[in-house]
Amino acid sequence: MEYRRLGKSGLQVSALSFGSWLTFGKQIENNTADELMTVAYDNGVNFFDNAEIYARGKSEIVMGEILKRKGWSRDSYIVSSKVFFGLGGKDLKPTQKGLHRKHVVEACEQALKRFQLDYLDLYFCHRPDKQTPIEETVWTMHNLIQQGKILYWGTSEWSAQEIMEAHMVAQRYSLIGPTMEQPQYNMLERTKVELEYAQIYKTVGLGTTIWSPLASGILTGKYNDGFPDGTRLGMEGMDWLRDSALVDANLKKVKALTRLALDLSMSMPILALSWCLKNENVSTVILGASKTNQLTENFKSLEGKERLTPDVMEQIEKILNNKPPQPMF
Repeated sequence: MEYRRLGKSGLQVSALSFGSWLTFGKQIENNTADELMTVAYDNGVNFFDNAEIYARGKSEIVMGEILKRKGWSRDSYIVSSKVFFGLGGKDLKPTQKGLHRKHVVEACEQALKRFQLDYLDLYFCHRPDKQTPIEETVWTMHNLIQQGKILYWGTSEWSAQEIMEAHMVAQRYSLIGPTMEQPQYNMLERTKVELEYAQIYKTVGLGTTIWSPLASGILTGKYNDGFPDGTRLGMEGMDWLRDSALVDANLKKVKALTRLALDLSMSMPILALSWCLKNENVSTVILGASKTNQLTENFKSLEGKERLTPDVMEQIEKILNNKPPQPMF
């Protein structure tokens, strides 16, 4: 396994990590979740990603039970949670969601109970909160670090402007600013990671724990010849992602990429994951496999990225034709 620094922090995360979105407490059985985490840990994965909203808290309960049962040394792995959405549902009260002090603090306490842990390594603001001043959120995260309840805090799907505003607040009051961001990043979704955050990497620093490296399965090639049963995009509530990603232009690109992958003697998923790993600003690629053989196969991307020569990368760019304009600095 390869390990990379999380932004400008000294924390090193495995280049491939494992997340539980849509799987733990929902799509897969608990024993399968146990097997997946074991395979991940045994292959050097040290970061396990989660959130309060995943399966309405059940995902964190399942992961916490596995961690307790495995008895892995607490200093050998990294666990995250995210705050904003609450536990979901239509009956949420205003105090049960958002990034105001009350919810951030109480959501942290609740996550710790579900995980059966004393602290969270990483705590993400799952989305920006237009109803709460960023200053309030920065102070709250700083205080949670001071109390030993979290070690690092970060953001997810925040704009560069919002991230820099958080840093300015932190600098103004000598607080601890955000260390990492969790954006969507894959061959079909590139702007935030490659363009919008470019200046932040060079100044205050930013670790990225990217989600959906396979574009919810589109980059596996499984949709090249139709819509198979039992897929992630077919799950209830995934209309928003299905409608935006499963379009003819993307499928045409994936078919061409699949042919290139065959020429390189690798599978389409490995090509897509290897491509993500080639980006030095990616701290870790979050995998979301539902089967152990899928997860084991994904680890081949660590070797696969070495086969993506400048010539191969150029061929990929010609197929994708979506490279963001490079910043002028």
